[in-house]
Amino acid sequence: MINIEQMASVLEALPDPAFILSRSGKYVAVFGGSDVRYYHDGSGLVGLYVSDLVKPEKADWFLEQINRALETRRLLVEEYELSSGDVKGLPDEGPEEPIWFEGRIQALDFLVDDEAVVLWVASNISERHDLEIRLRELSDTDQLTDLFNRRKLERDLVLHHETFSRHSAPTSILMFDLDNLKKINDSRGHHVGDEMILAVANICRSELRKTDTAYRLGGDEFVVALPNTGRERAVQFAARLHQSFRKELSRFSVGNTAVTVSIGVTTMMPADRSYEDTLKRADGALYEAKGLGKDRVVSA
Repeated sequence: MINIEQMASVLEALPDPAFILSRSGKYVAVFGGSDVRYYHDGSGLVGLYVSDLVKPEKADWFLEQINRALETRRLLVEEYELSSGDVKGLPDEGPEEPIWFEGRIQALDFLVDDEAVVLWVASNISERHDLEIRLRELSDTDQLTDLFNRRKLERDLVLHHETFSRHSAPTSILMFDLDNLKKINDSRGHHVGDEMILAVANICRSELRKTDTAYRLGGDEFVVALPNTGRERAVQFAARLHQSFRKELSRFSVGNTAVTVSIGVTTMMPADRSYEDTLKRADGALYEAKGLGKDRVVSA
């Protein structure tokens, strides 16, 4: 049998810190946290309250999780971040990157000073979180242009359509592609075609607002989503973008083969059952622009 002293030694050796927290957010006891790569000595927390250490909004979140664990009596697993802006007494201009934790919170079957308590084990998962973000970015990003890809477009348009359905906030869509790319590829090589596609991506990055998003669907086909933008403003923006494309891409033209862009524009409508209806209408407008002689903007 392990005696009390041995058990205390085991608890202190835990790599991650384990806190006994009361319903009111008081630190009753602190164990572990022996992995000095991630944690400082937490013994000084005993007797303090969560609200003594972090700002009200974050403290309320901690208390909410404690109460959830006490009410459900189930193990809760929650990911959360702590930054310098959350901690009292630290300057807001501290470390730019927050520290991410996984908290495992379990109600305990005893009281301390007549208060219910929980066990809260906090694990530093910043490295894992950063890796997950990076993997998500890679899965959502086109390798050639670093614009978002079709997968990300579909997820974003679902959200835009939901926002439109609930709040009537319009999202406009531009769909466009390069005119005469195949002729340039055949005459000058695919590496020049890639340079043209990169030029289009760079123009999108320089012209778009922070709230706008550009996507490469594949090949030379692109989509731009303009949230909170009606048809008239979207057509005006498309015309400016078209002029920027024409100016930049003229350097790739060869003889009678001009490198230009055709653009289809549309806006979400009440009759659209899903974002797919909007996207199909933008594609139809692009097809019409091609049929009218290319190098133009057509709205639908």
